[in-house]
Order: sequence, then C-alpha cells, then structure tokens
Amino acid sequence: MDGRDFGRELSTAVVAFHEAVGAHLGVTAVDQRALALIGSKGPMSAGELAKEINLTPGAITGVADRLERAGLVRREPDPGDRRRVVISAVPGAFGPVFAGLAAAMDDVVARYGPQERQVIADWVTRTIDVLKEQTRLLSAAGKPAAGKPAGRP
Repeated sequence: MDGRDFGRELSTAVVAFHEAVGAHLGVTAVDQRALALIGSKGPMSAGELAKEINLTPGAITGVADRLERAGLVRREPDPGDRRRVVISAVPGAFGPVFAGLAAAMDDVVARYGPQERQVIADWVTRTIDVLKEQTRLLSAAGKPAAGKPAGRP
C-alpha cells in the first residue's frame, strides 16, 4: 500500500464510522463537527459556531435543534449578554457512542513501544494537517459546474 491507498482507506473508514454514529444518534456529519468544536472550544453562540464551520446562522439553528433533540447540547442564556443564547455540550453525552472506539484504540496503541508511538503520532498529526489543508483548498475552490470535475476548466 502506498500513501494514497492508506489515505483512501483511512478516509473511507472514518466517514463510515461517523455515518454510523450519526445514524445511531440521529445527527448529521455537520452536526458532529459542530459538537466537536463546542466540546473542544467551549460554549459558543450560534453566530460564532456558524463562522467556525462556515454555515449560515439559519443552518446552525437546524444543527442546534438536532443536537439538542439528541441530548448532546443545550441552549443557555449568554452570561455576558442575556439577549444571546450560547450552545453548550452536555458533558459526557457523546462519550458512550465513542467508548468502544476509545477502548479499541487504546488496545491498538498498547501494541507499540514509545518510539513507534512517536512515529505514529507524527504520521497522524501530519495526516490531519494534510486533510485540513485539502479541505481548505476544496472549500475555497467552490463547487464545480455540473458535469465538470473540480479543478478542470
């Protein structure tokens, strides 16, 4: 397998896993992305979240609705401005879905020594950077015209 094969297999497996998570919870991939941001950065207003994931505030309303129905977030008054609402992650709500993955990944990591883990961590970190950059480039390029592959005149 070369880098292209590894990348394709990894990407396909990650997408399939998140589709299964979404189906299990009744949320979309975008909803999961929003939840991950709220979980890592803390409570956010709809406007802040919209900017972070490049959606309209109206679309964020749908995201927040689905996440709230799934019991993953709650809307609360902003302590700094009572006119605004912030979206907060419900602590631990997403954990049970990822418990099996976390345990399985701990088992995988335990198979490697410290130096091997360092190489793996480097590969994963660089892969994440590549994915973020490719996502940025595709987002900046916009949608291709109907019937034309992206990047082709």
